[in-house]
Amino acid sequence: MKKNMLRIPLVLISLALIISGIRWMISDEPWMLDQVANEERLNMTFTELLSVDENFTLSGYLTQIYRFLGLYVVGIGMFLLAFSSEKTLKISFVRTRIYCVLGSLLIVNLIVAYNWIPSSHFIYVMWAALFLFIISLYAHINISWNETD
Repeated sequence: MKKNMLRIPLVLISLALIISGIRWMISDEPWMLDQVANEERLNMTFTELLSVDENFTLSGYLTQIYRFLGLYVVGIGMFLLAFSSEKTLKISFVRTRIYCVLGSLLIVNLIVAYNWIPSSHFIYVMWAALFLFIISLYAHINISWNETD
């Protein structure tokens, strides 16, 4: 049971990252996936922004940037998935490093999101990931304590 509580949340976080990244990579206008928050941050609509003659190449640039973002998010998800195998998670110091990196990443992402895009629906995804992370971390702590007995 504890091993499932350890591994399944990490796999779910991995899958959420992979799916999110793929969405950014295949969307025709990936910046529109978070339209409300982005327009709030810009203080104008994308229609207004893209209608300015000087910005005629901006949509292509935004697509390129979001595709790279998607690629890196998929990569992080695949990396986490690769290190969420049962065999890898048996090693306590590997688990500890995974939790340090993943926990830092989740907390920093939440701080940045609340500061820059507070109306983003992705904040809910980040909170869900943090909740799953805490479940897995709790299992890790229990397993680690039992290993020292």
